[in-house]
Amino acid sequence: MKYKLGDFVRFVDEKMEGYVTRIIDEDMIGVTGEDDFEIPVLASKVTTVHGYQAPGTTTNTTIEEHPTPTGEFKTKGVYIGVVNDTKASSVVHFYLINDTSYQLLASLSTEKQQRFKGEYAGIVPPKSTVKIYAAQLAELQLWPKFTFNVLFYSTQNVEPVKPLTVSEQFKAKDFSGTKKQLPLVNQPGWLIQLDEPEFVINAEQLRESFFKPAEEKTRAEKPLQEVDLHIEKLRDDYQFLNGAEILKIQIDHFNKALDAAIVHQLPEITFIHGTGTGILKHELHKLLSKNNKVQTFMDARKEKFGYGATKVILK
Repeated sequence: MKYKLGDFVRFVDEKMEGYVTRIIDEDMIGVTGEDDFEIPVLASKVTTVHGYQAPGTTTNTTIEEHPTPTGEFKTKGVYIGVVNDTKASSVVHFYLINDTSYQLLASLSTEKQQRFKGEYAGIVPPKSTVKIYAAQLAELQLWPKFTFNVLFYSTQNVEPVKPLTVSEQFKAKDFSGTKKQLPLVNQPGWLIQLDEPEFVINAEQLRESFFKPAEEKTRAEKPLQEVDLHIEKLRDDYQFLNGAEILKIQIDHFNKALDAAIVHQLPEITFIHGTGTGILKHELHKLLSKNNKVQTFMDARKEKFGYGATKVILK
């Protein structure tokens, strides 16, 4: 298969183009256009649009020393950054991020059901990044096991670093945290450090955490007057959650926000729940009707929210 996820292609027989969002088999791929509709097509019926290159990708074929000012040699900072494709959000790209002062000689291989495949091998200069893999985020449970191998190279007078080998079978929890702005890639995504220093427990900090005053532990932050309960606003990994899990997360967030509003003596608070099937709205109204701190509740301004929000008046 000559095409990879995220490649930009054009149909041979039709005036259509889009991004490869699925590798179906050796002969068939899925292409998603501007309408976000995926079309199965024979790989022989599309062609690569020359000149297109994914943002953040670099190509290196020779080893060239990139000098670093004296006293600023950085030895730590090898990451994997995972970002959604800007055009096809169902696809994620893996970037090897070299935030060190070394040149990296790096490779990636995958293993699935005892079948091994080399995915990438190349040179990553200091303070640069390169795209090394792409996959369907919704199929995370089907991803292979990844093995990253890194050699560190420099002509400067620095102590050699041992080669790095990291094997990882990614799980949904690895992508459950909030996205952050990735170094060098300059896009939001998930960041995984390969040269993570050993975790050291700070006994003093641990002791202090056990003996914090109860009021400090339970202090509730003042909520916004409008709280959005749409799951994509609450969790980055919502694609991997089933309906029951989503509802529980939304209800928990609702309860915390309502309790905080009561603690801070807000006169009112609005919860944006959307219309959908109406299950979330029904559950919220059932909880509100049993809360003795709630004076009344009603549909929020229809001209702003339609029937997708509930306004709560507190006592």
